[in-house]
Amino acid sequence: MSGDNFLKEMETFFLALADKTRLRILNLMRESEVCVCFFTEVLGESQPKISRHLAYLRGAGIVSARREGKWMHYKIEMPENFYNAKILLDTLEGLKSKESMREDYEKLVSVCCAVEIPVTIARAPKPYTLPEPNVSYQQKEELDTFLL
Repeated sequence: MSGDNFLKEMETFFLALADKTRLRILNLMRESEVCVCFFTEVLGESQPKISRHLAYLRGAGIVSARREGKWMHYKIEMPENFYNAKILLDTLEGLKSKESMREDYEKLVSVCCAVEIPVTIARAPKPYTLPEPNVSYQQKEELDTFLL
């Protein structure tokens, strides 16, 4: 990856995390995928606003989507870049520790999980793992410079 592409990817990633609504959305997806209808219910925002934020997260490679009938379901995708993945995991842990984020998550559980759905092995949430760092010395130097 060229230096310009690397920096552009980092910029897009950090901008995706630089919005409180997007952080709240990520917090709600920290354990499993979520239907877009639940985001609007829990966050009290309009569906178009939620969709714009989800599109931004998809563009940054942090979220993926799948369609089920007329509904879209979203889940977190760990970035391939080791450093981005580590930052995302740390961000999710930080969100998890905040009272307002716990309240959002509890509201999601009460709204989303009113009907018990048995979790099969195939549907059980997979633990996130960090990819192996595959970064050249030049890329690491560019990252260190970028972060200064």
